[in-house]
Amino acid sequence: MSIEVFLEAELPRLQARGARVGLLTNQTAYAFSRQAYLFELLARGGVLRRVFIPEHGLFAELQDQVPLQSGQIYRELSSDDSLRGVDFVSLYQDVEESLVASRDVLEDLDVILINIQDVGSRYYTFATTASYLFESLKEHRLSPELLVIDRPNPAGRQVEGSILAENFASFVGRPGLPHRHGLTLGELARFFAADLKLELPLKIIRDPAAMERSLKSPATQLSTWHISPSPNMPGPFTPLVYSGQCLLEGTNLNEGRGTTRPFEIFGAPYLQFLHRLPASEWPRAHGAVLRALRYVPTFHKFGGQVCSGFQIHLTGEQYHSLAHSLRILSWVRKHAPEDFAWHSGVYEFRSDRPAIEILAGDKMLLDYLRGDSPDFGPVAGYLKSAEQAWIETAGEFLLYPVPLTRVACEAP
Repeated sequence: MSIEVFLEAELPRLQARGARVGLLTNQTAYAFSRQAYLFELLARGGVLRRVFIPEHGLFAELQDQVPLQSGQIYRELSSDDSLRGVDFVSLYQDVEESLVASRDVLEDLDVILINIQDVGSRYYTFATTASYLFESLKEHRLSPELLVIDRPNPAGRQVEGSILAENFASFVGRPGLPHRHGLTLGELARFFAADLKLELPLKIIRDPAAMERSLKSPATQLSTWHISPSPNMPGPFTPLVYSGQCLLEGTNLNEGRGTTRPFEIFGAPYLQFLHRLPASEWPRAHGAVLRALRYVPTFHKFGGQVCSGFQIHLTGEQYHSLAHSLRILSWVRKHAPEDFAWHSGVYEFRSDRPAIEILAGDKMLLDYLRGDSPDFGPVAGYLKSAEQAWIETAGEFLLYPVPLTRVACEAP
């Protein structure tokens, strides 16, 4: 894979020039052939100066929205002295300013290297953190070499949703991206650089044959999903439902956190009556079926309480998660108007907008969710047009001959 290409071709070059490297990474950057993490290999090679740590910590040991005030504890990981002079900088502390790397942790670096696993949806904060690095470099007029070790997109080439406008921008929504973008990490980097008009040398390290295989059949290429990138992204099927089910973070429904199947399972104690409705009335979608169940989350919303809800079972056909989740939320709101509620309070450092507005990021989708425009037909047509527009926009950033695709989002 691409990390092996980097270790064989690029690392010796960086060592020869005595480069000072800053690395954005987490536990997903592991070289199995050498049984070591990338930050360890760079440190032993004498080039690592700083590790930038995203949300969830260096080993995904922290749950969502849990700050890491200092990363210096990670120096203790080394059995030798290789990490003694390395700085570990948390880019997810308890203030919003911490999300953007400051000039003083960037100006002494010759190279910024990025190797981290994205999952294909704009809510996932690792790609946003990478884009913020790019923005900081531009703001401070710094010009290190940019290297991105490309990563497969476990959600594949499928596109879903509408392009986010600037007025809905947040840490879980970078302007210009749809809900599910279909790009690899390297392609995302190319998009960010172009969008920011970043005039810096950008090199994408890739293994074209392996990447093409993973993009053609993402859910079955388990070799591309060695390590779960965050606590609630446990396996290769989670990204296929995440693009829609992440919307539940903007509600008082449990989105499966506290279970072994986050985002595939959802529910709440007040949904018990929904199981008495005939299955023919449950929200339907091509590529998935719902199964009624009861479960007890061990933490998060309704931790320790019995929840009634459903599990989304994928059938192997193409599935439009966003469209299905929109219908699910509309259905729950309609049948439980006294109990269902939108999440209130601070969400990912934002309190000026409700979480659902940040996540949905589109007036038409919000009008549908809130019942102001209850007919899904116009929404389906709107999504079709928006997705096609993104496919055309994103075409110039593709690195592999596997096209972006879209699927019908109407209910069967």
